[in-house]
Amino acid sequence: MSFLRYDFSSDNTAGMTASAIEALVAANQGFMASYGHDDVSARAAKAICGLLDVEADVRFVFSGTAANAIGLSMLAQPFEAVAAHHTAHICTDETGAPGFFGHGVGLVGLPGYSGKIEIDALCAVLDEPVVGHRQPLAALSLTQCTEYGAVYSDDELGLLIRTAKAAGLGIHMDGARLANAVAAGFDPTLIGTLGVDVLSFGGAKAGAHGVEALVVLNRTLTRRLDNRLKQAGQTASKGRLLSAPLLGLLESGDWLAGAQHANAMAQKLADGIENQTSFVLAHPVETNAVFVRMSDEALAAIRAKGWAVYAFDDGSIRFVCSWATKPEAVAELLGDLQSIV
Repeated sequence: MSFLRYDFSSDNTAGMTASAIEALVAANQGFMASYGHDDVSARAAKAICGLLDVEADVRFVFSGTAANAIGLSMLAQPFEAVAAHHTAHICTDETGAPGFFGHGVGLVGLPGYSGKIEIDALCAVLDEPVVGHRQPLAALSLTQCTEYGAVYSDDELGLLIRTAKAAGLGIHMDGARLANAVAAGFDPTLIGTLGVDVLSFGGAKAGAHGVEALVVLNRTLTRRLDNRLKQAGQTASKGRLLSAPLLGLLESGDWLAGAQHANAMAQKLADGIENQTSFVLAHPVETNAVFVRMSDEALAAIRAKGWAVYAFDDGSIRFVCSWATKPEAVAELLGDLQSIV
């Protein structure tokens, strides 16, 4: 095979939605204030706060890694640590960025099926004595939806957050795929009412490009936030061009509609795998990711047919759908999976 198809490799491999591009083109006209002090960024921030039904300070940064790491640096001192699921993006895919931006902030990985932290595991680490020879916990980071596409229920989130808050921890939420969680039924207004302090609000995976929002719901944390972002290289001089695609997604409704489509395509793929092939799903399919148990030989065979896929942490093979996934591509992939014995 002389080429690779990236249709299901990641939702990062899809381009921008038409609404995101149109908003970018519109924002490019004329002159506006720089460094985020523009009407486009203000409208995007207002749209996010409206979706969450909160009053919050919103800043736009270039990546989810930056949003996560800087957000965590606001909740933990360099001599402290953050608890997260051991497969969370901050633990496995950010090359130590939380520690770098937090000048030494540590990470404590916790277990749980499909990327959801088990309450008993959180309680166990909270019960450990604070001693001078290791970093005590200062924050809990939750991913909604998880790296395995699972969606925390309202009760699950509430219990974890209440338990962490009772122990004096701050709460961070990684919402890189928040749109997919909302499309699966999660109420985004719970983020504020349950007590999340800092949210990383996803844009790129939803159909924008190179923009995530750092949403600070606990406004006592925002002192000199702009200085922090500037030092980290996360202040865009032409801020309107950073925030505009996300504004386009939100005002058009494509932020949610694209996620609904992605989730539907993932369910179509999962149903086909269960009913038309000999492969087994490794995790329940709740959002836009499908995880499949596959031998090394089968993996090599599907790659030989031109499909770029991702071997995940638990040994399963991940297929991710996006706003741009076409039903015809799902059918073609299923046909190739059927042909592999």
